[in-house]
This record gives sequence, C-alpha cells and structure tokens, in this order.
Amino acid sequence: MAKITVENTEISVISLENRDYICLTDMANAKENESRASDIIKNWLRNRYTIEFLGTWEMIHNPDFKVVEFDHFKMQAGLPTFTLSCSEWIEKTNAVGIIVRKGKYGGTFAHKDIAFEFGTAISVPFKLYLIEEFQRLKEEEQKQLGWSAKRELAKINYRIHTDAIKQNLIPPELTTAQKNFVYADEADMLNVAMFGMTAREWRESNPELKGNIRDYATINQLICLSNMENLNAFFINDGIPQTERLEKLNKIAIQQMKILENNVDKKLLK
Repeated sequence: MAKITVENTEISVISLENRDYICLTDMANAKENESRASDIIKNWLRNRYTIEFLGTWEMIHNPDFKVVEFDHFKMQAGLPTFTLSCSEWIEKTNAVGIIVRKGKYGGTFAHKDIAFEFGTAISVPFKLYLIEEFQRLKEEEQKQLGWSAKRELAKINYRIHTDAIKQNLIPPELTTAQKNFVYADEADMLNVAMFGMTAREWRESNPELKGNIRDYATINQLICLSNMENLNAFFINDGIPQTERLEKLNKIAIQQMKILENNVDKKLLK
C-alpha cells in the first residue's frame, strides 16, 4: 500500500493483479468528515451516469461481468427508491473495478479509471490534483524498479565473479569457511575500489542502517560495480595479483563514474 497526498488529504493506493486501486473512502473524507464518507459513495452510486460508466468499464475489462444484472441496475438508477451499495454491486454483477476491504486499513477502493471519475464528485480541482499525484507516484515507482533492475544485474555479474574466484583462486583442499573468506576478501577488494572502504568499515560507520554497502549504492555506482565484477573476473583468469587488480579497478571506477555522472548532468540540463 502506498500513500499520496491530495489537498492535505492522505489517500491510499494498492496494487492487485497488476491493477492500481485508489481508496474512494479517503477521497470522500476530503469532502466531508469520516462519518459521511460512505454516504457520499452511496449517493454517487445512485446516479444513472455512474452506473453506466461502471458497467461499461466492466464490459471492457472484465469477461466475467454479469451484464443482465447490470442492465437491471441501469433501469432502476436515478429513481427515488433506488439504492445501491458497493458490496451489492460487486456481489450481483461480479464486478472487479471496485473492491471493499474490511479492517483497520480497509475501505472502498476503485480502479484508477473509476477513482478519477469519482474525483469529479469531490471537485474538479481535486480530481486534477489526484491525477497529478498518482502520476508522480508511478514515476517514483518506475525509478525504484530501475534501481532494483540494476541491483539484480550486479548480483548476476557477481555470480560470474565468484565463479572466476572458485576456478582460479580456491584450491580444492580449502574448507568451506576458508573458501568463504576468499570470496569475502575479493568482494571487499571491489568495495574498496568502488567505495573506498570494506563492508566492515561501512557497517562500523553506519550502525543505524540495515543491509550492506551495496544496498545504499546509487544506480550509477551499481552500473560501475557490475562492470568491475566482469573485469575482475577477466583479471583473475589472467592471473593478475590482487594488489595490481585493485589499482586497475580503482582507476576504472573513477573513470567510469565521471562518465556516468556527466551523462546525468547533461540529461538534467536538457
């Protein structure tokens, strides 16, 4: 669950089956107090246009939508006696565009298309700010996905790196503990070349942080580290001593980071 803030109101956003749902209850709270939120949603559901919008959305996106039941609601919508709850709409039509969650973090959630439409019932400015904040959230998520992808790439290349260590630096007679020491030693050599410190030195300098030094690296640092792992694997295969490899990789790290950071600056200027 994520949170966005629209006109000083926190609104929850959840993702289910690759679909984003926005909390209508939170949105309604922006217009009235919490006790009236459910009434606002119910009144919105009574509107004939709302029923037609919901039904059309379901027919486009939901192959299991019950059209006959939808037609019944559409005929009744707008009449003084017509009432409809979200739970009833979901149960009768097998709708997926709206979901109701119970409990502390519950509420009525709607697919973003429907939530944006509901925003009109709050106010036009609110709807526009909602769309803007939601798009900002998606952009931030994409940046995070990009960072995660680079982190995974570094892990894959680290496997190539450890295989080179296994084949060239670890004699068969070593114990498992001794082998792990060699792996850790080579990993720390890369850390020193890239970050200027070992993993232990980083932990001692950052006792309040969880994880390791690479979890807090920038995307550019992870790209550079990934390249260095590949290069170190080649250097190991060529029999180059560790001290010489460290010096080579440090120079490469400095050169590549200058290039990567300069590219970022150019993009920002455009």
